[in-house]
Amino acid sequence: MINDWVLTLQERLRPVPSASAMRTPLRLLVTLLAASGLAKGAIKTPGNLPIEITSSGETRYENGIATARDNVSIHVGDTDIYADYAQYNSATHEITAEGNVRIYRDVTVYLADRGVYNVDTKQISATHVRSASEPYFLSGENITEISENGYRIENGTFTTHDSPDPDFHLRAHTIRVYEKDRIVFQNVAFYVGKVPIMWWPYLYQSLNDAFSFSISPAFLSSWGPSLLTAVTFPITEDIKGHVRLDYRVRRGVAIGFEGDMDYGKEKTSWAKLKTYYLQDQNPLLNQTNVPRKDVPTARYRVSFQDRTEFTEDIYGIANLTKLSDPFVMQDFYQSEFRLDPVPDNVVALTKTNSFYTLTGIARFQANEFFEQTERLPEVTLDIKRHALFDGPIFYEGETGFADLRRQFPTDSAFQNYSATRFDTFHQLTYPNTYFGWLSIVPRVGFRGTYYSDTRDLGKTVFPLNSDPFSPDFLLPDPTRANPIVFGGDTFRTVFDAGTEASFKISRTWEDVQSRALGLDGLLHVIQPFTNFSYVWENGPDPAAVLQFDQFQPSTQLRAIDFPQFTSIDSIDRWTVWRVGVRNRLETRRDDQTMVWFGLDTFLDVNFENPYDRTPYSNLFNNLWFTPLPWVRFSVESQVPAFDKGFTEINTTLSVQPMANLQVSLAHRYLNDNPAFLDSSLFVVGGYYRVNDNWGIGLQEVYEEATGILEQQRYSVYRDLTNWVASVGAIVRDNSGVKEYGVLFTLTLKAFPKFGFDLNFDPGSVGP
Repeated sequence: MINDWVLTLQERLRPVPSASAMRTPLRLLVTLLAASGLAKGAIKTPGNLPIEITSSGETRYENGIATARDNVSIHVGDTDIYADYAQYNSATHEITAEGNVRIYRDVTVYLADRGVYNVDTKQISATHVRSASEPYFLSGENITEISENGYRIENGTFTTHDSPDPDFHLRAHTIRVYEKDRIVFQNVAFYVGKVPIMWWPYLYQSLNDAFSFSISPAFLSSWGPSLLTAVTFPITEDIKGHVRLDYRVRRGVAIGFEGDMDYGKEKTSWAKLKTYYLQDQNPLLNQTNVPRKDVPTARYRVSFQDRTEFTEDIYGIANLTKLSDPFVMQDFYQSEFRLDPVPDNVVALTKTNSFYTLTGIARFQANEFFEQTERLPEVTLDIKRHALFDGPIFYEGETGFADLRRQFPTDSAFQNYSATRFDTFHQLTYPNTYFGWLSIVPRVGFRGTYYSDTRDLGKTVFPLNSDPFSPDFLLPDPTRANPIVFGGDTFRTVFDAGTEASFKISRTWEDVQSRALGLDGLLHVIQPFTNFSYVWENGPDPAAVLQFDQFQPSTQLRAIDFPQFTSIDSIDRWTVWRVGVRNRLETRRDDQTMVWFGLDTFLDVNFENPYDRTPYSNLFNNLWFTPLPWVRFSVESQVPAFDKGFTEINTTLSVQPMANLQVSLAHRYLNDNPAFLDSSLFVVGGYYRVNDNWGIGLQEVYEEATGILEQQRYSVYRDLTNWVASVGAIVRDNSGVKEYGVLFTLTLKAFPKFGFDLNFDPGSVGP
């Protein structure tokens, strides 16, 4: 039976005669039959996979080895092999291919001079191999399979640029590739063209994440000609590194390292480290009208952020920043400085529960040149609103203990002070619906607060306060010249009561249809609402309470409910009635209900209000309008309609009239607010994508109150296949002190994502 089968196989391997003008390919089909159909010694492979061989030249079968020449094509399972010459060894189940070898497996292709493929193990070994697996390309001297989806390359190169002469590549002594997962390099150098830029002994690259390199020549008035460079690379599967090397002619050399790490169960925990250091040649160089002195030459920034999920209901956070001086963020991290000029330093541990949240906080003054209210420590227990005994009455509360210290800058004229505070708050509510449409939620609460120290008002001079929006009891901070006089401990009680009520009425117009206005039916919902709040305070004069969690000036109405009102140390008696109405016009869009037009109108009636001594607050109108998916318009306004006050109107418009164009307009108007300067600020911005390769953007900021064009930003973006180039210019006018800047950024696209931005911050993101 075996002999008959072999003879048949030999017959199949004989070339088929054909005309000289046309050669018919010869098909070799070796079917690996089940063991039951063959005697001992029959050819076997796992799963009885068929091996199909096609060639246009000489073929033969001798001593268990099938040989094929010229245009050889082999198919087995999910693998296709093409070569000039190939052999199949039925004993070892190995296919040996030589000459223009191409091995296709799944979505990966290997190009080599010579290769060996094992049918059983699916392992590949090859010499002078090249691999193209979008979006990366590999080549090397030898390839050896190390796992089912992994192989090892010696003296290999790696790039994402599909070109015979790539713009960049990594060259490594060994490369281990685990398909669709990761690549590990050893003894690896990064090349731009033929120039080596950086070397690592070990490098880990996730195939689902980014390796990127950017270089940015720049000029800024306070920097001079500059060169900013950054390399982003994975260190392990869960740790990414960012190395920054910058040079500024007027400042000197700067170096920084940043790390991002995901860890813990299911990678729900994360940590971020940011470091930056330079020996500043001109630390007093200042492009603002705010004077500075005693700035060190050794300038640095070290920041650490972390969130650790210890268990499903316990997590910790850390937000720490240590700075060399108060101006380092302003000079080198301008975007972050505008959002957060005084970085916090806090560590907290929280346990959550469906019933309560327990939090321990440590906040401290790590940078002695910034003011900070230290909490060393503060422990708070928040009881979430829940039904008592499954009844109609709901309970909520919070209790906290804190060792508080208000620390002013070391060179400040103000005096530090401290106190221990114990605060407990408890509130009952009775939410109910009457007549099937009227929602009424009465509430009553009690708060008790103990302070270990207070001010002695008998020895304190009260200043006159003419600001109707600032409480009379807020005294100036104590100074070294006029230090605080302490008055001993005290206990304060607060009783609060109030009622919230609202109802809704609506009407539907299904026949309102307008494609131009994005309308598919219309539902009008009107919701009148009211909130009455009464607070009675019993204890020392509120001016005697040391201020830690204190009143802060704001243009907006404050919360009149507890625990939403968080200025614990600024509580005084009040009786306030807030009334208003909400209007919504809703329509269907993309199988969802969305608000097409909205308007909230409300005001406060101040029977007694220590934070606003006018009988009526401003009249607020907050409007937003989204007629189409690519248009959004909003106006937030408040005007003194019934009494004296100030005016504030904030208007924004965002339009994307076509896929390639985005335009935004904004205006902020503020007038006659005693706590803030008058302002009429215009912001105009836009981005236009000219085509697949070009884009332009701009932003203008103009302050009409001072007549100053505060900022101008212009940028041009160019896609260079594997790189993205951006050129931008910026002009800032800091109250008469002008700063100019030009930035050119060249960013290597990471695979499969890339990011770039016109920004002078080292590695920052955002405008």
